[in-house]
Amino acid sequence: MDIKQESLKKHYEWNGKIEVVARCPVNNREDLSLAYTPGVAEACLVINKDINKSYELTRRNNLVAVITDGTAILGLGDIGPEAGMPVMEGKCALFKTFADVDAFPICIRSKDVDELVRTIYLISGSFGGINLEDISAPRCFEVEKKLKEICDIPVFHDDQHGTAIVVAAALLNALRVVHKDIGKVKVVINGAGSAGIAIGKHLLNMGVKHLTMVDRFGIICKGMPDLNSAHAEIAEITNLEHKTGTLSDAMKGADVFIGVSAPNIVSEEMVASMSKDSIVFPMANPTPEIMPDKAKAAGARIVGTGRSDFPNQINNVLAFPGIFRGALDCRASCINEEMKVATSHALASLISDEELNEENIIAPALDKRVAQVVAEAVAKAAKETGVARI
Repeated sequence: MDIKQESLKKHYEWNGKIEVVARCPVNNREDLSLAYTPGVAEACLVINKDINKSYELTRRNNLVAVITDGTAILGLGDIGPEAGMPVMEGKCALFKTFADVDAFPICIRSKDVDELVRTIYLISGSFGGINLEDISAPRCFEVEKKLKEICDIPVFHDDQHGTAIVVAAALLNALRVVHKDIGKVKVVINGAGSAGIAIGKHLLNMGVKHLTMVDRFGIICKGMPDLNSAHAEIAEITNLEHKTGTLSDAMKGADVFIGVSAPNIVSEEMVASMSKDSIVFPMANPTPEIMPDKAKAAGARIVGTGRSDFPNQINNVLAFPGIFRGALDCRASCINEEMKVATSHALASLISDEELNEENIIAPALDKRVAQVVAEAVAKAAKETGVARI
């Protein structure tokens, strides 16, 4: 039985990957009076006078909503909110397992940006944070931007920022191996969707100066006709040399290739055209832009993918549990750029000089140190930038 069939069998057995467990006893009349009526009214009145007490008198302080509209589920595309539920439940299970964060899946049956924003905002008072998941681009940018403007709790689209944070951490350590400066390397990102654009913006915040974005139609350049709003925005801050052409053109002489696009679209010749000691992160799943053995044979010094069966797995689970743990612990009002940069550096720091090598540039997904190290870095950055509330 292959992994897909085995997973399906397990889903039938599990009948859901999470459940609600009571934290208070309800075994007798006194328990009932304390947990529910009439005693519960006192907690309600306290929160009515000071809404911040909701973090102390309810589970809000540790509760994250994992929300999708079902339009970009894994590599399956727009399969609907109900079909996205297994992924949201899985995300919730990872939150609990890796960072002891309680998370609840919410699948919304709408593709309208304003309706999504309004719905999420109206329920936000029940949660300490919002994790947006598997919402297609470019709507995902609009939804997140509008929610950040009106919500007073962290709103984080993991497909964008979680991916970007872990990619940056892996790149920091890969550059340590090849002894190259982040401010001098030439980076090419193929796939200018939600993940690709977020990776690009985050790498610029990390210190990358020479960045070229490529999409299906070729190199993205300022002034190109018919760019969507997200492409037009990223074009303003990338490809400062105003290159044009194809992915093959972009990769010539590049130090770093990052793929969040489609399988088997990078050839060995393209990798061979890159600079000496090149770094190649083909992360399309399940089949990367180029298989690691081919990339290595073509001259890549370091290769990382999104797969667990190859070295250097670039996996979002390294970021989001610890990020929310840290944000919840200091009751942050948002997750800002400084917190994201701090997370990348924290993740990179987990690989010591002695451990660092071409096949060990990022901590494994199951490393139990990760969530705590990330949470501490996030909380510290939140306090330093004034968004922590406790």
